[in-house]
Amino acid sequence: MKKFINSPETVVPDYLAGLVAANPDIIALDPSPRVLRRTDIGARRKVGLIAGGGSGCEPLHTGFVGPGMLDAACPGEIFTSPVPDQIIAATRATESGAGTVHIVKNFTGEVMNFGIAQEILAFEDIRPVTVLINDDCSIPDDDESAGRRGLGATVLVEKIAGAAAERGDDLDAVVSIARRVNARARTFSVGLTSCIPPARGKPIYQMADDEMDIGIGISGSPGRKRVPLRQAAEIAGVLLQEVLSDLKPAKGARILTLLSGLGGTPESELYLLYGEVHACLMRAGYDPARALVGNYVTSLEQMGAALTLLELDDEMTELWDAPVHTADLRWGR
Repeated sequence: MKKFINSPETVVPDYLAGLVAANPDIIALDPSPRVLRRTDIGARRKVGLIAGGGSGCEPLHTGFVGPGMLDAACPGEIFTSPVPDQIIAATRATESGAGTVHIVKNFTGEVMNFGIAQEILAFEDIRPVTVLINDDCSIPDDDESAGRRGLGATVLVEKIAGAAAERGDDLDAVVSIARRVNARARTFSVGLTSCIPPARGKPIYQMADDEMDIGIGISGSPGRKRVPLRQAAEIAGVLLQEVLSDLKPAKGARILTLLSGLGGTPESELYLLYGEVHACLMRAGYDPARALVGNYVTSLEQMGAALTLLELDDEMTELWDAPVHTADLRWGR
């Protein structure tokens, strides 16, 4: 294992210290319990947006705290859910009287710990509303599993709902647009390698050089099937087929495409793959109206890509285009 770390035990606090040092005008860190928050918390009455998850998936959550997106994030240890104390502290810090939204990816630990935090907060008459993200179409939507995982749609919900909260929408409106985005988004992922958690010191699993893993999650989760490695155009076809067959957008629909690397895929390869996706969408009669390409939902240094499609409406498009100013997503200011 070769990584830029001091020790496996301090990876997360060391990362957060550097993140805050590079963006002191946007974010501040409350170290105990560990909460990353906007520096302008309490400046005005607005709906608060909080999210959290295991570290190692950056810039997910921590890179998206700031005007136009999240008010606070609760980073757990590497690939480990945040604890209830973090969620409680973040909610207290961001509660301005307008209500709070918890954006929760559908992973067992996150659902459980956010639920525990909400039960405790209820004694203080603070009752956040949960928006559950479950856009992973590689998992059947049935009663035989914990349900579909929350993947790339998390970024889209955080941006679009964050813009709604920033413009002053009330709690019901923010929750409504967040749930609408989640309902109209789907994600499917492919992996080319595993990843190496610092405390483990070796890959979670092994893959042959001529294989790819389809239907993977984040945090080093393996996929549903190993298949021979294919060319980029074929991989784009696999990703699109899986997403479009599940999402079923209307013909001619405007589509927001998020093509996220998993941490180790070069930007050149991601844009090459996006070009194939874009061309396929055009040929299929869709309007690829917006795109975001890069490493946004990752698994440390894993090589691979995740395709998220959102069927846009006018309000979603307006809110997506609205100004945002975070460490890892900025435009319009």
